[in-house]
Amino acid sequence: MAQEIERKFLVNGDFKSEAQKATRITQGYLSSVPERTVRVRIKGDKGFITIKGIGSDSGASRYEWEKEIPVAEVDELLKICEPGVIDKTRFLVKAGPHTFEVDEFYGENEGLTVAEVELSAENESFEKPSWLGQEVTGNVKYYNSMLMKNPFKKW
Repeated sequence: MAQEIERKFLVNGDFKSEAQKATRITQGYLSSVPERTVRVRIKGDKGFITIKGIGSDSGASRYEWEKEIPVAEVDELLKICEPGVIDKTRFLVKAGPHTFEVDEFYGENEGLTVAEVELSAENESFEKPSWLGQEVTGNVKYYNSMLMKNPFKKW
């Protein structure tokens, strides 16, 4: 069983000058219930289907399974997804031995930028860049599956 451990933060300040890569991502949800989210995604020129389980009490870890699938299949599955699509650019920014994934959202979530760092344990220490803001790990309103239902512009 694959376990994803990550912490999520708001972004305050310029991170783009430190970014090593930027990739456009479009995704939709076949199921967005917290117990099992099923997501399809086009990331650059590749397609993926991902299943995530319910999070730990802290919200930092949860089951995750992902498989690459053809983009044409993602396009078909997006047609039957729940209403709302997530559109964002993901920037990869290195900080010490870790790489932050910084997501800048568009559309109904324009103005929201969040950073996630994957860890090997919930209590693993990591370097915090100057642009890293308030921690929002475990705050469900920042989950992509919730941003499609209750977008940032409606807060």
